[in-house]
Amino acid sequence: MNKIIDAVSIVMTYGDQIFAIQRQFFLKAFPGYWAFPGGKVEVGDDAFHSDHVIASGLEPRLFGAAVREGKEELGIDLREELAAGRIDRIDFLGLAVTPDFNPFRFATYFFRINFNIKVDFNIDRNEARIAKWMSAAELLHQYNQGYILAVPPAIKVIETLARDPDIKSIPDLNFRYDTHNVVPYIESLKSVRQIMPLSHTLPPATRTNAFLIGDGAEAKILIDPSPQDDEEYKKFLNTVKLFGVDKIMLTHHHPDHHERSTQMARELKLPIMLSKDTFDRLLRKDTTYFNGIKTQFLKEGDVITEWLGRKVIVYEIPGHDEGHLGVAPEDMSWFLAGDLFQGSGTVVIGGSEGNMKKYFNTLEKVIALCPKVVFPSHGIGLGGTAILERTLEHRKVRENQVLVMTQKGMDPQQILEEIYKNVSKDLWPYAIQNIHKHIDKLRDDGLLI
Repeated sequence: MNKIIDAVSIVMTYGDQIFAIQRQFFLKAFPGYWAFPGGKVEVGDDAFHSDHVIASGLEPRLFGAAVREGKEELGIDLREELAAGRIDRIDFLGLAVTPDFNPFRFATYFFRINFNIKVDFNIDRNEARIAKWMSAAELLHQYNQGYILAVPPAIKVIETLARDPDIKSIPDLNFRYDTHNVVPYIESLKSVRQIMPLSHTLPPATRTNAFLIGDGAEAKILIDPSPQDDEEYKKFLNTVKLFGVDKIMLTHHHPDHHERSTQMARELKLPIMLSKDTFDRLLRKDTTYFNGIKTQFLKEGDVITEWLGRKVIVYEIPGHDEGHLGVAPEDMSWFLAGDLFQGSGTVVIGGSEGNMKKYFNTLEKVIALCPKVVFPSHGIGLGGTAILERTLEHRKVRENQVLVMTQKGMDPQQILEEIYKNVSKDLWPYAIQNIHKHIDKLRDDGLLI
């Protein structure tokens, strides 16, 4: 069981207006997410509590944390606002605990602070990319149009306040799902349904995201179904049936992206869409793999469905795998990037399918497309392209290390033992594959003989 850290979220309102922020793209935690000011509860936060009658019933360390976060992020002292009579009431809206499938867990206490004037804040731009007052109804409209990325509890707060601006509590902010019959799924971006079955993937990941895209009369496309066993497959199938599915798409040929996809295709009588390269690689491993299944080859520029009225287009993104495909709507509201990057850890570039030069080129290609949100196959969606830029920079640093060490006469094993000496040896077999692919790229670039 992962440790649960206490946190506070400050939902500030004025009439039907709500104050929300979009977190900076360069932040490590929830970049680009729309949220409310707040943060972790720290030791000593009770010292910031107020003895004002409006705050008297609140737990000192929690309201104290809200006061401290208000000073740090907004340049406002809630105690002074209380004393000046600019706050009408403070309501404890509810508690949201991060579900147990997440590696980082928080118990977030949501406080609503209702002002009788519209306050101007001194925003910490190291935290907030956008910060403004807007009606809860407008904020909900922005989410429904696919312009807002947010965690489920924040979405529920927005939805509730849009329905009832005077609400004083929200009984259940927790993300809940039937653990016995379905796998976890979220919709942090409207109609991008992220389904998260346990899969046979590489550590530190334990799950591979499957995405369900397509609205209304348009085809519902299930991308990368790969539950790890019979029990997980049954729960996964139950989950998919909640929404319906018309076609399956595979991003690439690695097992943690297609395991049991053909079982599902046969059971539900669905076609499978994939690149010709992925099709050929899977057939080389098992000539009967697609027996009885209709297949459709995808290439760059193909349109597979629509999302909120925008065409969803295929992109070829080789490097990690030669036949690797990604998809994005025509306005680049998001990009499903498969294994182009990892939410945590490093992408392996290995085997006959891996090519480090193409991987660099693909990262540069997607960065240049400027998607507003990027979704990996392992982990949550992230705002902006900062994660891709960091991934590319990390690979460039590694390449330079490999170049210098190779020029000194070190072989790949010696390079591995030097660069990854502080990394678990369980990961060394994957790391040395990257080293070999860096050497191949350096030779192709004429920097090594």
